[in-house]
Amino acid sequence: MTDAILKEFEDAQAILKGHFKLSSGLHSDTYLQCARVLMDARRAERLCKLLADKVRASDIGQIDIVVAPAMGGVVVGYEMGRQLGVEGIFCERQDGQFAIRRGFSFPEGARVLMVEDVVTTGKSSLEAMECVKAHGGVIVGEASLVNRAGGKNPLPVPLVSLLELDVQSWTEDALPPHLQAIPAVKPGSRWLK
Repeated sequence: MTDAILKEFEDAQAILKGHFKLSSGLHSDTYLQCARVLMDARRAERLCKLLADKVRASDIGQIDIVVAPAMGGVVVGYEMGRQLGVEGIFCERQDGQFAIRRGFSFPEGARVLMVEDVVTTGKSSLEAMECVKAHGGVIVGEASLVNRAGGKNPLPVPLVSLLELDVQSWTEDALPPHLQAIPAVKPGSRWLK
């Protein structure tokens, strides 16, 4: 199954090589541009159905609503809500913090599945989880298309991923020689200093 999922990413030209500065602030020579995978609604449906099936088979249990952090999680969050038969909303940054806006809400105590496109360090997910908790939601787990932390779970809740990759990343002061000579680009949606 991993090979078929990787082929979906390759067919979408979503696995980029170069020097990338990730949202976490780390650097990598590989970037997964999930927006390219999700731009084909049929591919998004196929991949999210597989991910939803994995979520159903996990020990996460009942899900009342899907919440995704904007920007990268919006499309996958919407499709996961559809696949799981629950509403899907997103939180977005306002003044540097995640906020629930646009009239979105959920009942106090709602069982929330966080959904991301890619998890590396979990920083964005943890920030979004704090936002959901502040609105009375209970995070029961997270689902992501890709966990690029080599199968490790950097989150305090169960993490269900469609694809698990061990993609190295480095701090700026520990770049390998092959990246030192290439200027870093920031392809993601979060602004970095």
